Amino acid sequence: MPAGNLKDVAAVCGVGHTAYGRKMNRSQIDLAGEAIRNALDDAGLGRDDLDGLIVSFGTPIGADADTLAYALGLKLRAYNQTWAHGRFTASSIQWAAMMVSAGLANVVACMASISFSGFRKPMMGGSGDAEGGREAGGGHGEDPVFGMTSPGAGAALVARKYFDRFGATSEQLAAVAVAFRKHAAMNPNAIMRTPISVEDHQNSRFVCEPLHLLDYCLINDGAACVLVTTQERARDMAKRPVCISGMQSLPAGREEFIWTYPGFGTSQQTVFDYVPGPQPVYEMAEVSPRDLDALFTYDAFAILAWTALERFGFCGQGEAAAFTQDGRIELGGELPMNTNGGLMSEGHIMGWNHQVEIVRQLRGECGERQIPNAQLIQWANAYGDSLVYRAG
Repeated sequence: MPAGNLKDVAAVCGVGHTAYGRKMNRSQIDLAGEAIRNALDDAGLGRDDLDGLIVSFGTPIGADADTLAYALGLKLRAYNQTWAHGRFTASSIQWAAMMVSAGLANVVACMASISFSGFRKPMMGGSGDAEGGREAGGGHGEDPVFGMTSPGAGAALVARKYFDRFGATSEQLAAVAVAFRKHAAMNPNAIMRTPISVEDHQNSRFVCEPLHLLDYCLINDGAACVLVTTQERARDMAKRPVCISGMQSLPAGREEFIWTYPGFGTSQQTVFDYVPGPQPVYEMAEVSPRDLDALFTYDAFAILAWTALERFGFCGQGEAAAFTQDGRIELGGELPMNTNGGLMSEGHIMGWNHQVEIVRQLRGECGERQIPNAQLIQWANAYGDSLVYRAG
């Protein structure tokens, strides 16, 4: 089947989530059940209508797919699960789109359910780090020879290289945190809603220099769920479908360092100036970046907003620092980004909360943070994966 044949074949028919918060003292299964139930209610479906499940964050912080099927009484024809990383959000939705288009399932729930409340082992580097203990050392492409294996350390390496190479500053990077917090202030679901200034950002402590505390995402409990079916089926459900018009898979290899684009990481075999070139997601969706009403990206660290913009050609290499100034990425600006507040201010649900926000924006359900007449929204990561959603 030619790739173009998948354009608009699949659609999101329902979304749901729990409250987000720190130390909610709820189990992963409890949170997952609520998010799935809310998504089914949103679509006007019942539990037995769900016959597919993809979980992008399993044990020990999340709940495994087979455990959820058993505990929640699901009757699944197909299920899958990824390793515990936020970079598999788009991949999970792409797999679901292919599953429903191939007839392997009718309705697939894609989700993450996270609870740190009962988890004690460190996951972010240091002694006993479950990620750093993997075969190759660092869990996110970091190399232990640098003496750091945590996600924040890897992002800080990219930020330092970016500042030094392009003359950008931490004060310019503050525009990302300030914009996303402005959006969160309009979002009743967000954990962090108090507006911040550039001065607040600069006065926040360093976590891993040159990244300040306000460059970092939240760590919290919660769950979010996206239901994927065919566009044909979605038309008969409770809400207007949101079509999946374009897809681009997650790349990997020696030239890839997940916090940035090829040629700009810490352990590449070659170094070169990056030129985006044709992006499959735009070719499948038959759109260009100029057609988009908003951009969402995985913002575990503020620097990822810059590298995502450059990876997908919204601006040239080294130009994202200037691109994000003067309200350009805020609501009302040229390219609103992460209108929910993102992982940095709404909550860290592996990017699933971003997918929920995209769907609601395209259905016109976001209240005071609504983008007027939103028709096309892209999910695009510094990692290289992407989705283009279209209002049905």
